[in-house]
Amino acid sequence: MITEPELVGEPGPDGPADVVSGFDRGPSAAGRRRRQGLLWAAAGAVVASAVWATAVFAYGVGGDRKPDPRGYRVESDSCAAVELKALAKAVGEPAAEPSTELDGIEHPALCRIRCTVDFTVAAVRAPDGAEASGWSTGYQASLTAELHRETDPRPEFEASSTLTEIDDVGVDRVERVPDLGDLAYLLIMEDESMRVQVVEGGAVVTLTLSSWMSPPDIDNGRGGLPGVVDQPEMLAYRGDLISDTREVMKALKAG
Repeated sequence: MITEPELVGEPGPDGPADVVSGFDRGPSAAGRRRRQGLLWAAAGAVVASAVWATAVFAYGVGGDRKPDPRGYRVESDSCAAVELKALAKAVGEPAAEPSTELDGIEHPALCRIRCTVDFTVAAVRAPDGAEASGWSTGYQASLTAELHRETDPRPEFEASSTLTEIDDVGVDRVERVPDLGDLAYLLIMEDESMRVQVVEGGAVVTLTLSSWMSPPDIDNGRGGLPGVVDQPEMLAYRGDLISDTREVMKALKAG
């Protein structure tokens, strides 16, 4: 027959009671265990409180466990804050005002905007630089800004840095960007585009730069196909992309 397990070293039901001295009965072993258990429970509560305090400080989570907005405002007119001065100086002035895409969200739990900026198309010089090659190139910047009001976006943000493919495009490599928001990454994609992703409190900002090449007309009056030119080196604009991301974040707070 299986009986209840006994604690090793404890007296049986017929064993002697704990020895006492004087008029006060000393604490039993079970009593000591109960007090030790209470002490361990209290210590655990202190450690848990310290861990939670650290999380609040590090992640910007408020006392109600909602993310701190850190002053960000993300609304339907926030695309007006996208100026991209560094990129404009590097790749050409924007061809028009930033355009707002139609998949934005305005909800008590999440606000999101997407907007794009097309830069002026430029002619590509021939390899010798003497004349235009007939090819042209253009750049486009795309901004996504999200403000999470109910749940902390950082765990999901950190997980996204391990993705090997985004929107059917492979991720070539990921670099950490220091001193930008709470956490920031530069993603270099296999299609030569780049994106900076930043999380700060409840805000997540992504600025992407992509380029395209347009070939000349086949009938160029000279016969034959024009020579193919290399696509511009995108990494040359890495610093400009990071700088404009920083400025966009400031503008979203000021707005």
